[in-house]
Amino acid sequence: MSSVLDKILLNVAPRLAAGLVAWIDRRLKPEVIGEDALKSIWSAGQHVILATWHDQLLMMPMCYSGPGAKTLISHSKDGELIARVVEHLGVGAVRGSSNRGGKAAFRELLRLSKEPLDLGITPDGPTGPRHQLKDGVVQLSKISGRPIVPLAFACSRGHRFQSWDRFLLPYPWGKAVYLYGEPLYYDENETINDFHSRVQVALDENTRRAGEYLNQHDLSAV
Repeated sequence: MSSVLDKILLNVAPRLAAGLVAWIDRRLKPEVIGEDALKSIWSAGQHVILATWHDQLLMMPMCYSGPGAKTLISHSKDGELIARVVEHLGVGAVRGSSNRGGKAAFRELLRLSKEPLDLGITPDGPTGPRHQLKDGVVQLSKISGRPIVPLAFACSRGHRFQSWDRFLLPYPWGKAVYLYGEPLYYDENETINDFHSRVQVALDENTRRAGEYLNQHDLSAV
């Protein structure tokens, strides 16, 4: 019976969840800031690695307007649900994580880095520590030559789950923002540890700036 219920869940829940995400987005009408540099990269026929903290993952497909993207999703049961949700929202999934299927997923991301599409990674996933950058994204950037573009989401109304990442579910009719940071390219004159530190600082700063956007409207980020 459980397998039947699992099949029903995997076939019905993602479609409903995708509809809910799109419904919330239409009522939030978020501001999108900092996309110009990204559009310049796309206009030049190049592609990027989008890096988003795991707790902000839910709404990210709604702000993407590029040539096509695939994002890394874990092999867990929750990951399967998330993968199907984002696929309903127009973003493909690459399965794997640092815990399960990591080497195969990294090889697949390297292969996809030669394709005309963007790659999405939650670099603190799938189990944290929260907002602590893991090595995969910086190694992928170094080998592929693609820049890492930080992407943050912040909103004034929502719920934080009691999960390791304090996963964010926005509520409708609040104020929200998607914020793209400046592209970060690996410099051959720096060590991989230096690049790692630079990306960590940029992701933290981008998240802080998204919260400051709400502060400017006398609101606080959830």
